[in-house]
Amino acid sequence: MSTVFGSKLVIAISSRALFDLKESHEVYEKEGLEAYQKYQITQEDKPLKPGDAFPLVKKLLKINDQVNGEPRVEIILLSRNSADTGLRIFNSIQHYQLKVTRAAFCGGESPYRYISAFGSHLFLSTDADDVKNALEHRIAAATILASPDAESKRDDLRIAFDGDAVLFSDEAEQIYKAKGLQAFAENEQRAAKQPLSGGPFKGFLAALHNIQMEFKNKQCPIRTALVTARSAPAHERVIRTLRAWNIRLDESLFLGGLDKGEFLRAFGADVFFDDQQSHCQAASKHVATGHVPHGISNKSKALSGIKRKHT
Repeated sequence: MSTVFGSKLVIAISSRALFDLKESHEVYEKEGLEAYQKYQITQEDKPLKPGDAFPLVKKLLKINDQVNGEPRVEIILLSRNSADTGLRIFNSIQHYQLKVTRAAFCGGESPYRYISAFGSHLFLSTDADDVKNALEHRIAAATILASPDAESKRDDLRIAFDGDAVLFSDEAEQIYKAKGLQAFAENEQRAAKQPLSGGPFKGFLAALHNIQMEFKNKQCPIRTALVTARSAPAHERVIRTLRAWNIRLDESLFLGGLDKGEFLRAFGADVFFDDQQSHCQAASKHVATGHVPHGISNKSKALSGIKRKHT
């Protein structure tokens, strides 16, 4: 990963996650590229409406107002637009007074290849294929799902994570999928003192933790939570893994299979990351949610889709 921004937390975000581009995208779908280009140019002085990740970006940038010295968060805009059609996006950024100054406009091609060059810890998009490409290149990434009430009323930034296949590898999840809950529980008891391997979001969590450590003696603007379907006795390995990583989470919820939505709302999450589509759909009714298409749960779905196509 590039170190061009030093120890900053770097978030790359697609233009369609930051702003609501449904209207202009419909022009592209119905009338083609040339009509879309003309539409964006004629509308370039009309600010776009905020998108699903807009409230999260506002809170991330607000952290910079609470630190001394250099800003600690950098937001990078990545877009399939050309620079010409992307002018409306930059005008909208200025309209909302977002301190976003760096961007890559890729003229119709996927922008994921620039995520690593910018040294990004996280990529947020509405394009599932771009997200999968980023994850395949070992970059934390999630597909943002629409939520009816994405903006938290709290001042601090609250981020919640699922465990297996998100913060941690899916090694334990693989046992659960292959052999069932009892085999999973027995394995986790046997391996309780053996740390789990890191999942795609380990680096992002570590970057958040580094910022939190700068607020030891004052109110921290970031609060994190683990919200997992695990329960005792499978909790011990998780706790020991985080201890081995020297990373702390502010809250840990071991729900034993209970629905996560109400707990996420009680926590006040600005965003929740989970690998399972069904969990994400349920959570998105309560909070902004990012689907992480990683691990055995998503591979099995992909394989079943391939089988259906060939039968």
